[in-house]
Formats: sequence, structure tokens, C-alpha cells
Amino acid sequence: MKKIIKVSLIIVGVIVVVLGGFVGFKIYDVQQQKGVNILTGELTAEGKALVDANSKAPNVELNVADMFSEKDLIQVPDINDSVVLNLEDGKDIVVDKEGVFVISGDYKDAMIIVEVDKTEKVQLVFDGVSIVNEDKPVVYVKSGDKVFVTTTDSKNDISVTGEYKADGETKLDAVVFSKTDVVFNGIGTLDINSETGNGISSKDVLKITGGTYNIVALKDGLEANDSIRIYDGEISINSSNDAMHSENNEDESLGYVFIEGGLINIVASDDAIRGNSAVLINGGTINIDSCQEGLEASQIIINDGEVTIYSTDDGINATFKTSYRAVIEVNGGIVNVAMADGDTDGFDSNGDFTINGGIINVEGGMAAFDVDGTIAFNAGDVMVDGVKQTEIKVQQVGILSKFKSN
Repeated sequence: MKKIIKVSLIIVGVIVVVLGGFVGFKIYDVQQQKGVNILTGELTAEGKALVDANSKAPNVELNVADMFSEKDLIQVPDINDSVVLNLEDGKDIVVDKEGVFVISGDYKDAMIIVEVDKTEKVQLVFDGVSIVNEDKPVVYVKSGDKVFVTTTDSKNDISVTGEYKADGETKLDAVVFSKTDVVFNGIGTLDINSETGNGISSKDVLKITGGTYNIVALKDGLEANDSIRIYDGEISINSSNDAMHSENNEDESLGYVFIEGGLINIVASDDAIRGNSAVLINGGTINIDSCQEGLEASQIIINDGEVTIYSTDDGINATFKTSYRAVIEVNGGIVNVAMADGDTDGFDSNGDFTINGGIINVEGGMAAFDVDGTIAFNAGDVMVDGVKQTEIKVQQVGILSKFKSN
């Protein structure tokens, strides 16, 4: 969404008269006006330079083949050589060796701490467990190569009800907090409630490959520094901040969200799915019932699946989160975007927008497509407010590029 300058009704009236019925007209702040002549809609020299610079910026390169290991995708745990963890109310337990550990029963103020060598893996098997903590995570992974949280065919729930206490210099802020890679899988249900923080946080990679998850969080539902990767499962997130948020301040090639499949239902007060470098969707069903912005990243690529978004700001927004190109690319799948009234756009790219296939439906808002760079409609079906689009006509390059029906 672009910010609108506040001007008096007299000035607006004069401009409208001068433009004589110009459709789609917007007044922008001074910085944005430098890139475009608002009377003609044409790019200025500075605007052309910005578009050219974006086209020369690099693309995000993700190795999709390495997103999930074979063990990530095993949904039924092998518990033949497992150890039963006997928790107690008011006491923390430390897992300090590699292996499979089964947890059952109801507990209060009991934290499971994983602290193993950086080459070792740990699997926590939830087999009908309920844990409610007041001020500390239910699972705290201090070290290890990778930790699995696996559900049996059972109902499980974990919650934190109060403010999180720090662990020295480590700020703990999630029901499951991991300093290393963490994988959620299984065939059961896991409910996560975080009344003051995030649902799940990983300082590395966060994966979900199976199971059913119901997450309610005051802050982010899922949060990871390196990436969030979804292979399968049923995930419902109700977040007072972002539903999914991946951001890495040290390596801008990281901080992405990758979705291969699954069923995802989201209600978010801010962004539904936010990756700084990229959001890549290869499949699955994503229902975003409410949010400010649906998908946001430097690069957003949709290859397949079905994405349905209702937003109060922009439905899909490619913006300069990193030095990578800002681009939205739809190659397949079904994308439905509905916006609230106001200065809202269905697709908003601060760089380029390309459609190579798929089905796109856009309803409501101020503009269906707002593109600052190049826009290409190569294949696919596009509907705007119920009208099929057969070609692209650029109305205002650099401010507003819209599909227009014949």
C-alpha cells in the first residue's frame, strides 16, 4: 500500500479538473513522485533507473530438493528403543543424550530441555500430553543437530500463560523455543497456546511435515530465523502479529517460507505469511481469512496449490526486504484475493509481476494490480471483479499498473 499525501479539498479539486476524468489517479508522497510524473503517469529518469536497477538485482536461489530429509517425512516414530520421560509438576527435565523420548500425562510448570552435542539428534514423542507453564517454554532446545517433535495418534496440548523469563542472555519467547533445527511431524494433534509470545520459534530452520496443529499466539504463530518449511499437515494459526514470519538479519539468502503442501488456515492481525527473502508455494491449500497483508517478501513465487486471501491492506506484496529483486511470479495454481475498501491492492509489486499460468481472481480494493516495474501476462486466466481479462494495459507505470478488460 502506498502512503497518500494529505491535501486540502481545494487542491484535490483543482487537480481533478486539470486531469479531466483521469481514472485510477493517486497522489503520493514526495519521494514516490520523484519516480513518476503524476500528470502523465510516465516514469521519470529516476523512476526508469529504479526499475532498471531492480531488473538487474539477483534472484533468490532455493534448493528445493534439499528442503526435507527422509527422516523428516517419517510420521510414525520407532519407539522400540525409546526412553519414557517421567515429568513432575514444578520441575524441569534435561535430555542430554541422543535418542527417542516418549512423554505422556498432565503437568504444570515442567520444561523439557534438550541439550546434546551439535552432531546428535533427539526425538520427543508426544503420546497424550498436556503441559501448562507460567513463564517458560514447554520445550527448550539449547543445542543439538536437529530435534523432532512427533505426535502419536493422540491429542496433545502445550501452553504458556504468562510472561517469559530469559535464560541468561537468551530471550525466550515461545511455547517451543529452539536454537537449532526443529521438525514437527506425526499423526496426532498438537494444540499450542502462547498468551504473551510466539507459538513456535527456531533460531535455525522450522519444519512441519505432518500432523494437526492448532496455534494461538499473541505474537507470531511460527517464527524462524533461517526458514519455515511446510511439507504436509493441517495447520491452523490465530495470531495477533504474523502467522508465519521468517527473517535473517545476517544472511539475506535465508529468511524464507517454503510450502510444498498441506492445509493451512490463518487469521492474523498483521501479515499472514512473511518471508524476508522469499515466499515459495509449490502446492497445498492456504486459506487466509483475515490479515493486513497476505503474502509478503522480496520475491513471491506461486507454482501450484490454492491460495485464498482476504486482506485489509495488500493481498500479495513484493517489496524490498533484501537486495534481491522485488518480483511476484504466478506459474500455476489458483489464487483468490479479496481486499477491504480503501487504499488496498490485490497484487502490489515494487518490482516486476509475471503471470505464466494458473487462475487468478481479484475482487474489491482500489487496484487489482499495482506494479512499479515490468508486468507480463504470458498465460493463465485472470478475473477482476468477475470480468475476464484478455490483455494487459499499463495505466500508470511506477504507480499503478492495472489489468483492464476489453
